Amino acid sequence: MPGRQMPGEPYYRISVEEAHELQRQGGLVVDVRRPDEWAAGHVEGAVHIPVDDVLARAERELPKDKDLLFICAAGVRSGLAAEMVAALGYDPKHLYNVEQGTPVWIQRKLPTARGK
Repeated sequence: MPGRQMPGEPYYRISVEEAHELQRQGGLVVDVRRPDEWAAGHVEGAVHIPVDDVLARAERELPKDKDLLFICAAGVRSGLAAEMVAALGYDPKHLYNVEQGTPVWIQRKLPTARGK
């Protein structure tokens, strides 16, 4: 299993490269940034659920049988989102926090989309 797990965290911390590989294997990237950040550039194929909406939308929109790769700008909001879905009963072995964030994803020239 890729990533590193810190004591007490219900998710694995991964790099943008690890996230890209997991996405290619069927994982779902969940961008939890603000709408203006999303429009400026996001992971191609990601779903957009701002962190403040995660608790209300997760069970409706996020599958429990798939790896969920949470991403924001620097790994703080995405870590919070991963903790939220863990609290909703999602299996921690499917939860990942992309620590480096979207700016690094874009900088490394990984597949990126822009706009709404």
